[in-house]
Amino acid sequence: MEEEFGIIGRSPAIQRVLSTINQVAPTDISVLISGESGTGKELVARAIHVQSRRKEMPWVVVNCGAIPEGILESELFGHEKGAFTGAVGSRKGYFELADAGTIFLDEIGEMPLGTQVKLLRVLEGKEFMKVGGTKSQHVDVRIIAATNKDLERAVRAEEFREDLYYRLNAVNLRMPPLRERREDIPLLIKRFTSQFCKEHHIEFEGFTESALSTLENYSWPGNVRELKNLVQSVIVLEKGHKVDEFTISNYLQGAGNIDRNLPVPTHRTSEQVEREFVYHALLDLKAEISKLREDIYHWMYSENRPKSLPYYSEVFPRTPDTFQESENNSDLDLENRTLAEIERHMINRALENHDGSKRKAAKSLGISERTLYRKIKEYDLPY
Repeated sequence: MEEEFGIIGRSPAIQRVLSTINQVAPTDISVLISGESGTGKELVARAIHVQSRRKEMPWVVVNCGAIPEGILESELFGHEKGAFTGAVGSRKGYFELADAGTIFLDEIGEMPLGTQVKLLRVLEGKEFMKVGGTKSQHVDVRIIAATNKDLERAVRAEEFREDLYYRLNAVNLRMPPLRERREDIPLLIKRFTSQFCKEHHIEFEGFTESALSTLENYSWPGNVRELKNLVQSVIVLEKGHKVDEFTISNYLQGAGNIDRNLPVPTHRTSEQVEREFVYHALLDLKAEISKLREDIYHWMYSENRPKSLPYYSEVFPRTPDTFQESENNSDLDLENRTLAEIERHMINRALENHDGSKRKAAKSLGISERTLYRKIKEYDLPY
């Protein structure tokens, strides 16, 4: 079998992962998924949820590393009116929203020690208290956590609670890095190519055997995420010819290095390449927004929809059936903007999404920090 639960691969390493998923999914046991960034930890967590008895109940994802330390506790457990400045009303947290379902705590190693104490209380007693609250609330939720850190080392360094580590680590599911499952690389390339070309109506000639061999022998420090991004970049930038090992080597030189330059094929000007790169990033963003709206649509009309929540039609005037029509017209919007306007918007959005972190913003855009600093100055952005 080449794919199960959206996880692609036939390697022994991936088969062990799939076997563990099938074993733990029917239970309510806590699972800690460990592995390098980009290995697919969230995909595995989702697979456990959809195979469990809670599959029809809420699935809530929380990236503990992306939420500022000062508000993480409020985001997880909610707060009462007046709990802090700006708390004008009572608010449900992620645990309350996930009641009867599954909560996935990504980057659990970034959670502050004070918040870890409250999480331990949920694991041991199935109860929590809102920020500013005086009464405990019961919650029935399965917890799946993930980390790319060595939590045992963090425990020894007193950066992570030992008791919480052992409660979360009832089952440890290790995701193998891509370099340990090289035989899966051709399958992944085939799927990413087919999926991206179909979504964006692109004709792509494909890769030569020597190019595939080069890709299989690369170390992939960014794992599956890096492979997917590379495949999509090649599809966008290398139209009209089959990609050989010499072309691929341009994309791999310095890959994973933050100062890596965007490969520029000699038959295109740098402006054409930059425009295609920006359009490619916008297509990805558009697809993510479309998927998010569909998820919101289905959740708002599910049995688990809070009564206080407005109906989808009150928030979004269109239904998922009309997304495609809107997307087909998106190129008109892009054509009415200059490249500089599009680029400025994307850089500003990336900086906003990463709370002004230039390192993270540059990485998400696929450019070096040096280039990002130059662009910030060029567009007079307030960062």
